[in-house]
Amino acid sequence: MKFDYTITELFAGVGGFRLGFERASKKWETVFANQWEPGKSKQHAYNCYIDNIRNDRFNRKNSIHWEEKRVTNEDIATYANAAKQLIPDHTVLVGGFPCQDYSVARTKADGIAGKKGVLFWEIDKIVAEKQPPFVLLENVDRLLKSPSKQRGRDFGVMLKSFQKRGYGVEWRMINAADYGYAQKRRRVFIFAFHKDTQYFKERQLTDKAVLLHSEGYFQSQFPVEDESSTRHLPLSTELHEDIVDLSDNFSFRFRNSGIMIDGHIYSEEVLPKSPRKQITLGDILEKGVEDEKYYLGEQLEDWEYMKGPKKVDRVTSEGYHYQYSEGGMAFPDHLDRPGRTILTSESSKNRSTHVVRDPESGRLRILTPVECERMNGFPDNWTDSGMPHKFRYFCMGNALVVNLVEKMAKELKIIVDNEVKHSKEHEGISNLSFFENKEKIN
Repeated sequence: MKFDYTITELFAGVGGFRLGFERASKKWETVFANQWEPGKSKQHAYNCYIDNIRNDRFNRKNSIHWEEKRVTNEDIATYANAAKQLIPDHTVLVGGFPCQDYSVARTKADGIAGKKGVLFWEIDKIVAEKQPPFVLLENVDRLLKSPSKQRGRDFGVMLKSFQKRGYGVEWRMINAADYGYAQKRRRVFIFAFHKDTQYFKERQLTDKAVLLHSEGYFQSQFPVEDESSTRHLPLSTELHEDIVDLSDNFSFRFRNSGIMIDGHIYSEEVLPKSPRKQITLGDILEKGVEDEKYYLGEQLEDWEYMKGPKKVDRVTSEGYHYQYSEGGMAFPDHLDRPGRTILTSESSKNRSTHVVRDPESGRLRILTPVECERMNGFPDNWTDSGMPHKFRYFCMGNALVVNLVEKMAKELKIIVDNEVKHSKEHEGISNLSFFENKEKIN
């Protein structure tokens, strides 16, 4: 197995994974990326990615023309079905793929095939063909619990798919605010490592609880307390041998962290250690925001109603009466705390949209696109590439927190460094044995 510092980025969006890796080390090189928004005549996220290449905002020294050729704007299935020919070899595969239904079924033509979660199965095809040493994926936190009628099935199917391809997996649900960043954004990160790596062989022999607390992939950069949660005790289980049987019958209460090796799952509810410094919503606000489109103006009463507690009488289509109720939200948002999760609807007038009191004018306003970029760790005006104003918010609602990826990339570089060192040492021993045997023969 060959080790270098190459990356393939799938479902690339505006380049958050690449930006995080290349911030971590100049050694990381993205050799292939794909971003495609189905059904859209204008590919705004892809155009943003290319625009930042042209403006050298990824800080690469390579030819711009060559860099652009590496970023494709077609259906990922085109590449997954011909991965051997179309996707270069790489050491790390990364991607933030959509959360869907990952049930499977037997078909006459294809054997086991996904029914709905087609995008994960494209990743599976690429992993099967290219066999990268490491895979790092990101998804929404509800992946661990879906679907609601068979909790844990979808994630169990994913783990089984990785096992079938020869991988172990560690996962962690990380809230960016728990580690000092300016947004309460919870995402599941999935780290898969191939059985032919030294990393796998070492983890295979290590106690699973020890891995999660001291020697696992996430622990170094995202430390947790020595004791896990007492509300949710650790759980273990075995994956079903047959993936269709697993899809039909598997259910498991996955905790926020865990590891799967050789089909054995150990999962634990870990508690993050408090950060030394906490970035708040107030810390990332722009100064001198004058554009009136950001201010609430005369719409104040509408916003107060949306944000406030309420009980509303409703009637179902069958004629049943019931009362819908919801609690109140901070209005405006607290500036001395991290912000709430940015959603794709951030630019619209709705309950989830942030409202802040501008520190300079004292007036209430929504966040600017630059402030949303800062909450996700992107440089200012990263999405100012000609896309519609509202789509800049949409992109940040879909994005990950780049700072988290940067820390993960630093840890991955250490792991790859060790694999490169081990390979060279093993190669040296093999060469020595060859010459020693030659002398004996002579």
